[in-house]
Amino acid sequence: MTGSVPRRHHDIADDLRHQITTGSIKPGERLPSEAGLAARYRVSTVTLRRALAVLQGEGLVEKIHGKGNYVRHPRRKIMYVGGWGTLDPWTAAEPTLRITVRSTTVPASVHLTTLLKVPTGSPLAEYSCLSLEQGAPHGLARIYIPRDLAPAGVLDDSLRQEAITRFAVLGPSPATVRETVCARIPTPDEASALRIGSTAPVLAITRIATDSTGRAIEAALLTFPGDRVDAVFTAHHVLDERHTPG
Repeated sequence: MTGSVPRRHHDIADDLRHQITTGSIKPGERLPSEAGLAARYRVSTVTLRRALAVLQGEGLVEKIHGKGNYVRHPRRKIMYVGGWGTLDPWTAAEPTLRITVRSTTVPASVHLTTLLKVPTGSPLAEYSCLSLEQGAPHGLARIYIPRDLAPAGVLDDSLRQEAITRFAVLGPSPATVRETVCARIPTPDEASALRIGSTAPVLAITRIATDSTGRAIEAALLTFPGDRVDAVFTAHHVLDERHTPG
């Protein structure tokens, strides 16, 4: 630890952050006890915990119940490829990544009614997918398909298991995929599932797949911690022939 004696919690967070990012405190290393750090910085444990909460929210420090505060190992980023509506197959297929899946049938909420254009309460197949690397969450996908379109045995089919691994469209092949992307704070459920602070930004993608008739065949709500994903979108310029010189 450095010899400086910062007082305010963000000064303490800055000092600890500098030691972590410069390697003075190594990934996986346990920080001194909260009481020990409070004494070192000459602050109350309340102020010290506020400083640690800042670092926890940034994903630099993880508090393990009954053990203490540890410097987190840097998380390798995965890539989401816009337009294809899927995680990059190379990063998604890394052996250190695995997916847990829960499936159930739920009634369409007001939000899903709007996305899928189905009556409120209509039965939907829900697939909740969580990607993990060495036990640490990387991304969350909640995929909804009208029950009459839901493929049978989706969790037993090897091709669809691969699609789940990549957070891809699970239903029939779509004619179009529309994605809306925003950065926001997580909901309490998302923060809990992804094990991030309530103020840590997430990248949220709402993906709607439609068939050739324009029917919405799937809605996917994807959430990624902001520091663990790169989203790549490619735009194709289309010339307007009405204004193209002859």
